[in-house]
Amino acid sequence: MQVDIGKLLLRVMVGGLMLFHGVAKISHGIGFIEGTLIAKGLPQMMAYGVYIGEVVAPIMLLIGFKSRIAGAIIAFNMLMALFLVHSNEMLRISETGGLTIELQLFYLLSSIAIMFFGSGKYAAKRD
Repeated sequence: MQVDIGKLLLRVMVGGLMLFHGVAKISHGIGFIEGTLIAKGLPQMMAYGVYIGEVVAPIMLLIGFKSRIAGAIIAFNMLMALFLVHSNEMLRISETGGLTIELQLFYLLSSIAIMFFGSGKYAAKRD
């Protein structure tokens, strides 16, 4: 039971916090992402994938539906963010002493953990 509560907390934390990023994309658009993709020589159409990675997958985590798949989607989303936007910050230390990319690493590694752990007992569809 304690393990399942831990899985629930991890899912709610990652899904809930990532959803804020998705809502920001809905509110302000994805122009920045489109421009970044174009600058890297990638199709502008790929920018719409951010809605899957920052809205759909987090909602899946929050309700516990196909959590392993949702974790994989968020992990891919974060790998793309690291590659497209943060590749020059990989080893940079912030003014407060942490890695500049620690938030991105938090989402990446937490979503990978969800891929391994699955949704747990408290989920719409256990996996």
